[in-house]
Amino acid sequence: MPKNISIITLGCSKNLVDSEVLSGQLAGNGYSVTHETNGELPETVIINTCGFIENAKQESIDTILNFAESKKKGEIKNLIVTGCLSERYRNELSKEISEVDGWFGTHDMPDLLKSLRADYKHELIGERKLATPSHYAYLKISEGCNRTCAFCAIPLMRGQHVSRSLEQLVAEAQSLARHGVKELMLIAQELTYYGLDLYKKRMLPELLNQLADVEGIEWIRLHYAYPSKFPVEVLDVIREKPTICNYLDIPLQHASDNVLSRMRRQITRAETEQLLDTIRTKVPGIAIRTTMLVGFPGETDDDFDQLLRFVEAQQFERLGVFEYSHEEGTSGFAYADDVPPEVKANRAAELMSLQQDISLARNARKVGQTFKVLIDRKEDGHFVGRTEYDSPEVDNEVLIPAEHYLRIGDFANITITDATEFDLFGRPAHAG
Repeated sequence: MPKNISIITLGCSKNLVDSEVLSGQLAGNGYSVTHETNGELPETVIINTCGFIENAKQESIDTILNFAESKKKGEIKNLIVTGCLSERYRNELSKEISEVDGWFGTHDMPDLLKSLRADYKHELIGERKLATPSHYAYLKISEGCNRTCAFCAIPLMRGQHVSRSLEQLVAEAQSLARHGVKELMLIAQELTYYGLDLYKKRMLPELLNQLADVEGIEWIRLHYAYPSKFPVEVLDVIREKPTICNYLDIPLQHASDNVLSRMRRQITRAETEQLLDTIRTKVPGIAIRTTMLVGFPGETDDDFDQLLRFVEAQQFERLGVFEYSHEEGTSGFAYADDVPPEVKANRAAELMSLQQDISLARNARKVGQTFKVLIDRKEDGHFVGRTEYDSPEVDNEVLIPAEHYLRIGDFANITITDATEFDLFGRPAHAG
């Protein structure tokens, strides 16, 4: 039995939660477990891989190869690979990388534990060893996805949508709060589908109502909501519950009806615009984060121009851009990947340049205002925090000179003194 294990997590926050659950199970079996390696190699390395798009797959393969080399040199004893890349390509990869001792898919945690002579402990369900700072955590409310987006390989790796029960999720939130968590980020492949399988209706509003009553949780934010058939009653809960952040992550992907149809997004531009208007009307001041995908097969210059004009008109608070990756097994793979790589890159850069201007103008308007800020860390002479309009890793941060006394994990009222495209600068409101 290995004495110490490090888990390397690649990809999205949903993968991170899987690693936290795995580390909780291993710790419950008496192992010493860390997230990442911190420069000191353990006996056993577990790599939780991503297989979503080409760049992510390459990062996963490079990481596996690096640790395979460490094993060759005798620096580590065991190398295990799990996660989406392993789910999708384990047969091919196992023939190419013989140094790996075990390949496990996205639903194989009990088998992975067994390979390490550990038991899967049902009493530990909901218990996790957090890889995030102790004051915030991700809460995965479901697994898999029933949508059929033409560009997306997630259903191939994660399977069909399976909701966790309300009771499970509330109990986990209570446990996290007891351990000092103040902010929950709700995540899933598709948030708005929550509950349809278990309760035969969309239950995200009820889940939010129950989580909002968990003592100790001060912020709850929503990630990865699907726009088609969006349950608008969610907006009433966001507006009425002070613990739910005025924040919604709703990936729209495109604004050209031609591209949306080919992507199988089940929504038109007009319907998208109507939904955005409804969201902003029902929750004034809400920050909308979205993601756009450029270079999908058949995307013309006119399609891209429609996307630019749409983004310019909507003035999104937060926006990210991906370049299309041609993934086998998806329905989009039947199309010719006919947008050249340099065109994809140029379109992504042009769209982000536009968003940069939007973000700068929006941030400049915050100068002089005071916001409740959660302090995440201290770095390079500053305390670094976030407003309710910002999620960790992907959104704006607030930088406060470390000469002011603040405590990591606490909330502080911060007056904004300056702004750049993606950062705010401030001082405690009481500092004058």
